[in-house]
Amino acid sequence: MTRTTTHETRIILDDKVPIVRIIREFDAPPEKVFRAHADPELFAQWCGPNGTRLNVEHYDCRTGGSYRFLMSDDNGEYGFRGCFHDVRPSELIVQTFTFEGEPDGVALEKMTFEDLGEGRTRLTSTSLTDSFEGRDAFVASGMEEGVVQGYQRLDALLAGG
Repeated sequence: MTRTTTHETRIILDDKVPIVRIIREFDAPPEKVFRAHADPELFAQWCGPNGTRLNVEHYDCRTGGSYRFLMSDDNGEYGFRGCFHDVRPSELIVQTFTFEGEPDGVALEKMTFEDLGEGRTRLTSTSLTDSFEGRDAFVASGMEEGVVQGYQRLDALLAGG
């Protein structure tokens, strides 16, 4: 049976702690959603806003690993890097995230992959920044558009295999 659904991406800003929480459901089991986040070839196919290209320099998604990728569009190229602190396949990724244009702004991100049964997953991503100003700049940078469009491409990728 083929299900075609559109899932809302909820982005929640906390007014007491400088976090961004993103919640999104996918019509795929946790192992597939996790793999799309952990496999650099798959990650490069869906991450970021439409019209961008992603070049993964290195991506070692394991506890103690690190990553760096370049996102480019018609306006230029932007570097991102971080370290994987804890990786549990199909369950959890805890990592740091730094936009190289703001090297002092490091976020701590936690992604959980919750099995909803019937081949569905709820992904909850929480990003803690060091200040409300940093968090608000992150949101103002177009993060919402990139997340929503990226997850739409992830839906298509998950449906294809």
